[in-house]
Amino acid sequence: MSAQEYERLEFTVHGMTCASCVGRVEKVLHKQENIQDVNVNLATEKVAVLGRDLNKEKIVSIIERAGYEAIMPQTMQVILHIEGMTCASCVGRVEKVLQKQQGVEAVSVNLATEKAVIEGVNLQPLVLLKAIEKAGYTASQVNQKNKTLDLEIQGMTCASCVGRVEKALRKVEGVKNVSVNLATESASVETDEHIEPKLLVQIVEKAGYDAQLKIKNNEKDESLTVKREAEAQLFKQDLFIAFICTLPVFILEMGTHLSMSFHKFVLTHIGQQLSWYIQFILTTVVLVFPGRRFYKKGLPALWRLAPDMNSLVALGTLAAYGFSCIATFLPNLLPQNTINVYFEAAAVIVTLILLGRYLEAKAKGKTSQAIERLIGIQPKTARILQNGQLKEVDISDVHNGMIVVVQAGEKIAVDGLVIDGHSFVDESMITGEPIAVKKDKDSHVVAGTVNQQGILHIQVNATGNDTVLSQIIRLVEEAQSSKLPIQSIVNKVTMWFVPVVIGLATLTFIAWLVFGPSPAFSFALVNAVAVLIIACPCAMGLATPTSIMVSTGRGAEMGVLFRKGEALQTLKEAKVIAFDKTGTLTEGKPKLTDLDTIDHQNKDDVLQYMASVEQYSEHPVAEAIVNHAKAQQIPLLNSSEVRVIAGYGIQAVVNEKSVYIGADRFMEKLDLDIKPFAVKAEQLAEDGKTPFYIAIENLVVAIVAVADDIKPSTYRAIQSLHELGLKVVMISGDNYKTARAIAQKLKIDDVIAEVLPQGKVDAIQKLQQTYGKVGYVGDGINDAPALATADIGLAVGTGTDVAIESADVVLMSGNLQTVTQAIALSKATIRNIQQNLFWAFIYNIALIPIAAGALYPFYHILLLPMISAFAMGLSSVFVLTNALRLKRFSYPI
Repeated sequence: MSAQEYERLEFTVHGMTCASCVGRVEKVLHKQENIQDVNVNLATEKVAVLGRDLNKEKIVSIIERAGYEAIMPQTMQVILHIEGMTCASCVGRVEKVLQKQQGVEAVSVNLATEKAVIEGVNLQPLVLLKAIEKAGYTASQVNQKNKTLDLEIQGMTCASCVGRVEKALRKVEGVKNVSVNLATESASVETDEHIEPKLLVQIVEKAGYDAQLKIKNNEKDESLTVKREAEAQLFKQDLFIAFICTLPVFILEMGTHLSMSFHKFVLTHIGQQLSWYIQFILTTVVLVFPGRRFYKKGLPALWRLAPDMNSLVALGTLAAYGFSCIATFLPNLLPQNTINVYFEAAAVIVTLILLGRYLEAKAKGKTSQAIERLIGIQPKTARILQNGQLKEVDISDVHNGMIVVVQAGEKIAVDGLVIDGHSFVDESMITGEPIAVKKDKDSHVVAGTVNQQGILHIQVNATGNDTVLSQIIRLVEEAQSSKLPIQSIVNKVTMWFVPVVIGLATLTFIAWLVFGPSPAFSFALVNAVAVLIIACPCAMGLATPTSIMVSTGRGAEMGVLFRKGEALQTLKEAKVIAFDKTGTLTEGKPKLTDLDTIDHQNKDDVLQYMASVEQYSEHPVAEAIVNHAKAQQIPLLNSSEVRVIAGYGIQAVVNEKSVYIGADRFMEKLDLDIKPFAVKAEQLAEDGKTPFYIAIENLVVAIVAVADDIKPSTYRAIQSLHELGLKVVMISGDNYKTARAIAQKLKIDDVIAEVLPQGKVDAIQKLQQTYGKVGYVGDGINDAPALATADIGLAVGTGTDVAIESADVVLMSGNLQTVTQAIALSKATIRNIQQNLFWAFIYNIALIPIAAGALYPFYHILLLPMISAFAMGLSSVFVLTNALRLKRFSYPI
């Protein structure tokens, strides 16, 4: 039988640690009659199996019975574009070639679309491409869209758990990127389209944790806060049981050490052996019931050679408990001077760690309150107008086109357009702006805002996940689940931290056993347990994600949305903030202020020609011209051959005459003379107005000027940015003199004017080369390339969707002082994270040597295991409490 008739499957196998593991796997697989060859790679944890009629499930079962974890090879899909096929025989030839390739299970070649869809196991696109090219055709891979799957993960307790879950998920073929968040207990996984959620859930569960696909926010039946409260309640119940059982143990054992009279009382009335029996029973209850969570997670993690925080607790408490059991029931096995019990250490450690976890769960619940408030903003019902009657329905039954009626004082349940009524609406929960906004016919309203006065009839245009509020919630959730660059360093450290701590605890035990005073065994045990307990890396894992959770939630309350979590770190590093002018620094509602014509031209005729052309443009200046013409009751004419030239102007034919409207550079491009208006243009520019020209039949007939009022918030925003030590630049396509005049009014440091959209990109790149990190604030479609090019793009939320999608940060209101707030929040967040990491790392670096007994030779000071447990819990509580300070963040504006 030829090799080509064999099937080859490749499995990922975890748990192999040495050459003997490799031999064991090879041996159990070679016993199967249908398996021809087995190749095991210890470094990559891959096992390749060659044989006939291979059963994937059976092979996984065989490997797992040998004591290892096996991940089944997943069927994947590769789509290729093939050129050169001319007939059905070509199709057959390509299919035949592809079917011979390793791992291919099904092939479908389409002559009309020139595409081949290949399905199989562990496919290698490059091999497939070479095979097709060898057959005489040209092929390329069609880029397949990635998708993002969000998982809820339970059971993670420390930073090493995060690293372990990430490592397991990254090994899955087709996974592009993974971000696991301890604070939100979630994972965001970017994968190929063919990856099924159940596979990722299986991988996480094999790593020792519980997982499920995350429910979308409008489908949630249980909020994160409710889950946190339930978790805290469970810890509270277990803590109560542990405390009730631990207190007698602690009194019986430690009381005899602290008070000689109590020691005599115990010996006389209870007896030492009975006292130890009582301690054994009560401690067993503590470990078996409240403390069982540490052993259920920690011991399997040890067996997988992937220890975590639970493993440290399990090792420490079982060491103390096991030694105490031997001392109680089999004392003859121990040297005479080492017979003692440490039941109180095991019981107190579990109780104190449960106390820390309870306080941690309570604090974690507070970190998610901001997003829970957002979720709670949207009403559950709406009042619709149907057949002239008002009817209250569930929000899930409302769809686009319906008419919703909102009375004074009620929340608006949907996004839509006001078709009747007028009122003032409080939009502070969306934009952060406290002043109510006037709403009339044709005004847009969004879900979650509050109608303050009159009755509004709203035509629905967005519900459920499509509303602005739902999009805000989604952005905040994505930002909370993301990681900052600083977190990658923490993850690398913590992946090795627990194994190193176990090694240090082992060295501590050996050192005390060999060099310690009598009873050396007791000293060795106590200090080794203290090292294990105090070094739990919970605080490290919580240091960054909790700060991100709180700050992004606080930002949303202020009207600042971080679309990407890393923007929190990058924004702090910005040296320059560059602004677009129109619609960003200004109101974006220019008004026609001047219209000067050459002597023989009628102004109304010129305005008619201008408005007739500009009615086809969406530019704010065009809108100003059209509105001015309508106000003068000048009728608009039909235009043809309309052409918008980006960055220059617009041209068209009106009444069989060619009309050109645009800036001076447009006229110069057309080789038209604008010198007759030179003095006027200079004067207009110095007044901060934007001059442009209209030419009819190759003659410049008029100069026109528009003025755009500067936003009231702009002056203070620029001043605040200067106070933060930032350089402020204005980038505009406007006339240089006009832009300079506005910049002088605003005390802007530098002006880059008369630039096309691509010119804005070039300007930002030059600023980056000169100063470093650059933030760019814009609102228009023409700002999208600049927003994407800048290190941090900040889009004004009142602008276009294209600009917002290109940005890293969205400012929900047009108030530019939120730019300063965003930067100040970024600085406060990174400062908070640095404080957390400093505490977490310094705490461990300082206390591990003390727990190991480094101070004993000099000061006879030892850190008891129960003190270590209290200190470990305190570190996590400190980190969470420090992060929660960001909930009160405010920056004066």
